[in-house]
Amino acid sequence: MARTEVVNAAVAVLISADGQVLLGRRPEGKPWAGWWEFPGGKIEEGETPLEGLQRELHEELGIEAIEVYRWLTRTFDYPEKTVKLHFFILRSWSGEPHGKEGQQLAWQYPQDLSVGPMLPANEPILKALNLLPVHAITNLGETAEEIFLAQLDRALSRGLRLVQVREKHLDREALRAFSKKVIEAARPYAAKVILNGDIELARELNADGVHLSSSQLMSATSRPDLPTVGASCHCERELHQASLLGLDYVTLSPVRPTLSHPGQPTLGWQRFAEMIVDYPLPVYALGGMEMDDISEAWRHGAHGVAMQRKVWAA
Repeated sequence: MARTEVVNAAVAVLISADGQVLLGRRPEGKPWAGWWEFPGGKIEEGETPLEGLQRELHEELGIEAIEVYRWLTRTFDYPEKTVKLHFFILRSWSGEPHGKEGQQLAWQYPQDLSVGPMLPANEPILKALNLLPVHAITNLGETAEEIFLAQLDRALSRGLRLVQVREKHLDREALRAFSKKVIEAARPYAAKVILNGDIELARELNADGVHLSSSQLMSATSRPDLPTVGASCHCERELHQASLLGLDYVTLSPVRPTLSHPGQPTLGWQRFAEMIVDYPLPVYALGGMEMDDISEAWRHGAHGVAMQRKVWAA
């Protein structure tokens, strides 16, 4: 029998200062009892997703959201129903979370869970949470290699964990040599290194993944077989294609004017936010970004910011 109703639910991803997230174990007597999930519940008629979230937080955990950001929206088909999950990121709240409905709670690092099993709908969320808010793009074309590698090491030591190697001016042999050095520098920090555009070189060097250009994205018929795959997007068609392919993230640009594309029309924050309403993948804002723009990006639905220049500044 075809499903006639989609259940909308608000879901909270509470993130502690040290990067742990709060999970709850469904109590006996509920469907999927014993499975773990992010806190949340059904949005009632007449409620906005944020209103439903605040009510569920009070009823389930006894807290109130203070710093809360709209994040991903994902639809999932369970055997018994279809749910549309509106995820929010919470970075501060009032009160101490406790299981008001008899559920067991646990703070967990997304990359190293000690509880399980997770409800199937929440598994992709854990992978998204392993992508930190800063996506750095290499900038060897504007500095000497020795200086850039020192900048890279400094950024990694400060917590950078996602680096895209994008050096269009290098021939393939030079790109291979440079990429190997970036990967070697990143490994001690368990940072991800993504190569721009070159799927075969990413496989050869055992990089963590590949970042597709918008033209590669639109011509792709399936997701490349690599652990992490992202893509450059500039319009709704490209965003839609990335979601169809099941990619891990996208960049959306340009939000502001950039040195590399002077005079190009920009999206601005309002248009950026409109384009990713109800979007299922993490989105990095790209174009004229600085470290101080992370909170602004969060307020407009972004996962974080991508930068090619400011991220390497001392």
